[in-house]
Amino acid sequence: MALTFHWFLPTYGDSRDIVGGGHGLAAGTAGGARPATLAYLGQIARTAEQLGFEGALTPTGAWCEDAWLATAMLTEVTERLKFLVAFRPGMMSPTLAAQMASTYQRLSQGRLLLNVVTGGESHEQRAYGDFLDKDARYARTDEFLQVVRALWRGETVTHDGPHVRVEQAKLGRLPDPVPQIYFGGSSKAAGPVAVAHSDVYLTWGEPPAQVAEKLAWIRSLAADAGRELRFGIRLHVVARDTSEQAWAQAQRLLDGIPEADIKAVQAGLARSESEGQRRMIALHGGSRDGLEIAPNLWAGVGLVRGGAGTALVGSHTEIADRIAEYHALGITEFILSGHPHVEEAYWFGEGVLPILRGRGLWSHPAGEPRVASTPAAVPFAVPAAATSSPH
Repeated sequence: MALTFHWFLPTYGDSRDIVGGGHGLAAGTAGGARPATLAYLGQIARTAEQLGFEGALTPTGAWCEDAWLATAMLTEVTERLKFLVAFRPGMMSPTLAAQMASTYQRLSQGRLLLNVVTGGESHEQRAYGDFLDKDARYARTDEFLQVVRALWRGETVTHDGPHVRVEQAKLGRLPDPVPQIYFGGSSKAAGPVAVAHSDVYLTWGEPPAQVAEKLAWIRSLAADAGRELRFGIRLHVVARDTSEQAWAQAQRLLDGIPEADIKAVQAGLARSESEGQRRMIALHGGSRDGLEIAPNLWAGVGLVRGGAGTALVGSHTEIADRIAEYHALGITEFILSGHPHVEEAYWFGEGVLPILRGRGLWSHPAGEPRVASTPAAVPFAVPAAATSSPH
């Protein structure tokens, strides 16, 4: 199956350095030299669209802007790019969520994808008024998606469950197409929910052997349920013309992280209930040493950022090789990001994507070659949206 690439919208701010914050950390911990203005996010979105990314993941949480509102605005400054909107089922009724998705699809001409986030941090959920424990949150997600899927099929739904209750719910207009659902989770409770409701199962960027084990687990559950899922992976990326240049950039990013920040972030992440977050922390152990945990896979991002904490680092060819390695395991969708998000999109789009096209693994979604045929140096001019912002 051909590869699909998505980029990322840093709705918490961007920088030439790693921007901390993310899953499980307190609100206000993110930020950057480039504020998440509509103009700057639009610049990232248009860059991703031109280079050949299918969509853009937009995060959810108190540390970033609301994903539904931000991406709805960005549909007006893009033409083709889809938006992978992360949202938490416990924050709204399933009927309202189904209706919002239907409206989004209709007004954007089918450009919505949904990343369902159950929520791995009880302290963060409580800030939103959600006091369920982790296993109960997964049970609620299961009920929630049962109702949403039924509404999208045009059914009139009455559901009286332990966590979700609706009576005679029905949509006036159905979404066309029905949004694809992306779902991640490494805990025992996550697997059956992912298999029952998702179109794409997501994992964070663990070494290939660990990814293979996780995919085998989900495939087994899916086979028992009579379903087939696609698989995706979430990674950062540092691609350059040579391996030496890429690792020099990774070292520059690492050198820019104060030791106090690492200690503070790791202390915050230590209370995480997320199995996926636990696995991310285990890859680096809070240490600056031994961060290349597999060929071209670097765990330095996770020192100051919750959630996805690994990056592919190397020459364009090396990055293409590592992507092909994950593809051989069954991964077909890659959700990538880099600091800063405009420049790193160009490094990847003009350096790696042409190699993958040459190998027959990728083609531009617009059906025409808009990416340079050979790797090109990227001019690192600070985008206009950022020049007047404080560092």
